[in-house]
Amino acid sequence: MSGTLLFNALREAIDEEMARDPHVCVMGEDVGQYGGSYKVTKDLYEKYGELRVLDTPIAENGFTGMAVGAAMTGLRPIVEGMNMGFLLLAFNQISNNMGMLRYTSGGNFTIPTVVRGPGGVGRQLGAEHSQRLEAYFHAVPGIKIVACSTPTNAKGLMKAAIRDDNPVLFFEHVLLYNLTEELPKGDYTCALDQADLVRKGDDVTIITYSRMRYHCLKAIEQLDADGVSVELIDLISLKPLDMNTISRSIHKTHRVIVVEECMKTGGIGAELIALITEHCFDDLDACPIRLSSQDIPTPYNGSLENLTIIQPHQIVEAAKRVTCRTVQPGY
Repeated sequence: MSGTLLFNALREAIDEEMARDPHVCVMGEDVGQYGGSYKVTKDLYEKYGELRVLDTPIAENGFTGMAVGAAMTGLRPIVEGMNMGFLLLAFNQISNNMGMLRYTSGGNFTIPTVVRGPGGVGRQLGAEHSQRLEAYFHAVPGIKIVACSTPTNAKGLMKAAIRDDNPVLFFEHVLLYNLTEELPKGDYTCALDQADLVRKGDDVTIITYSRMRYHCLKAIEQLDADGVSVELIDLISLKPLDMNTISRSIHKTHRVIVVEECMKTGGIGAELIALITEHCFDDLDACPIRLSSQDIPTPYNGSLENLTIIQPHQIVEAAKRVTCRTVQPGY
């Protein structure tokens, strides 16, 4: 198999940054001898030792608080959540401490911390392991949020997040770890505040992030065949949102669809639609469309699980509807 798997791209980024900067350390459940729940920290324990790759008890609130204290004293900790859903147990540390201490200390402390781990709807992982927490944390002041979607941006974003002097929540989708891609050679980073214009088009802008990038690309194959020209934007940065890229695209296409795996009520899509209405209202020739997951706990049953999240055929139908193209019967 050629190329680099996404989880190995993340591992490379962490390894390179630990070698570059002795202040970088990793902590979390099973990150050491076991190598992480998805092997993102594999072999780093043997290379850097137990003080820099620290196995912790099952106590998310405790070790996330320890990371905040470590950052205040000059370290650059990377916290792995074995599953991002478990980090709800550390919500107080992330919101009241990690996000606020730089401000409440009058700038005396920086909190260069990365909180990363797998999330999203997998394949029959059950409700508690299928959560999407990006909207939960979106309202927290003082933090940045990114969602990687390719091996290339996974590595570049991780390196940029580790070097940043602010706390960064780093969302990885559990079903993207085995994506493969040739990585750029040499040291590189990706901006933490910029969207990726995946492809250009003229008829409609589709905005998405994380795993839904690939659902959109699959839908675009059908839309291309049907004569609908789609401009696709992968947000990557969920906080802040790159409204410059979004506004330029909508100014050109005059139509927009937001596709997300997050829940519809209070999700990232809801915030996007509000911002688009504020900034791009005069450019819109049609009502914005929001395609989001249903507001229910994710079922364990595989067929029901698929019904809760947006599928490519729904994206095709929405794009044809907003561009006033005919939807094929039974599609």
